[in-house]
Amino acid sequence: MKKIILTGDRPTGKLHVGHYVGSLKRRVELQNSGEFDQINIMIADAQALTDNADNPEKVRQNIIEVALDYMSCGLDPAKSTLFIQSQIPELCELAFYYMNLVTVSRLQRNPTVKTEIKMRNFETSIPVGFFTYPISQASDITAFKATTVPVGEDQMPMVEQTREIVHKFNSVYGETLVEPEILLPTNQACLRLPGTDGKAKMSKSLGNCIYLSDDSDTIKKKIMGMYTDPDHIKVSDPGKVEGNTVFTYLDAFCKPEQFERYLPDYANLDELKDHYKRGGLGDVKVKRFLNSVLEEELEPIRLRRKELEKDIPYIYEVLRKGSEAARERAAQTLSEVKNAMKINYFDDAELIKAQSEKYSG
Repeated sequence: MKKIILTGDRPTGKLHVGHYVGSLKRRVELQNSGEFDQINIMIADAQALTDNADNPEKVRQNIIEVALDYMSCGLDPAKSTLFIQSQIPELCELAFYYMNLVTVSRLQRNPTVKTEIKMRNFETSIPVGFFTYPISQASDITAFKATTVPVGEDQMPMVEQTREIVHKFNSVYGETLVEPEILLPTNQACLRLPGTDGKAKMSKSLGNCIYLSDDSDTIKKKIMGMYTDPDHIKVSDPGKVEGNTVFTYLDAFCKPEQFERYLPDYANLDELKDHYKRGGLGDVKVKRFLNSVLEEELEPIRLRRKELEKDIPYIYEVLRKGSEAARERAAQTLSEVKNAMKINYFDDAELIKAQSEKYSG
């Protein structure tokens, strides 16, 4: 069996460092590993419209932002297929058939759906498209016969529901669909990077994101304003690293060799943490170190983005070609699904022959 990846993002804004450590960086590593036969990266505009139906221009404008972020991080259209979800109509048809395999009560129990409904205040008026989000996601994953889905921890219930749909379809109609496996970040700190204010999730509306496209001054300002330990008032005070956003970011981003370059007083992150916990280390010094670490990681991305921004028609051409290739793959799966479901009437010579014999005899 081929090893195939399907993953993507909703184009509701520029991508931030949470996206980067949670999935983007890993996608680039997987792309360059040579271990996979096919890598499909989707800009999920149709899913974004499930809770932005009244603001399609927001989604439309952010298609290019996400594509620029993808390519500036190292996703290469020569190695990965970058495509736009809405340009693959076969995905809608697959989702329509899968709806018959999922109950309303099962959708209501999906932890990701429950969390997202609460976050968007949809409790009393849930758009049907948003409610059936997990079915749409199952369509995306199965259309490309993905064996691997690299996502953050919050998407685990979605992938599990896809596996249930695959199992149900195959048990009813015969072995047709591929059951995917989830691939989580290996660094625990990357599973869900908090916002700069310490809140559990980065959100554009909360203003607690560091975007991949932010300039140096903006990043420094956001880092210096980061949430730390509220009880660490004086430098001499002992501090807590658990729940301290600055140290969470260092867990996610810093490398041992960066201490020699930027903070030679310490051999590694454990030494820095120990000093902070016993007191005598100020927040500003730690934040300055984090700023150096993040700048080293993000500056090359920012520079590549500036170059890519010079030729926007090229970016759209990449997405057009990628969408054409993706549609061919999805169409093949849809054909196999319709064959399995016995709704391939015009392609079934045996059916036509049998019906002819029935009525001619």
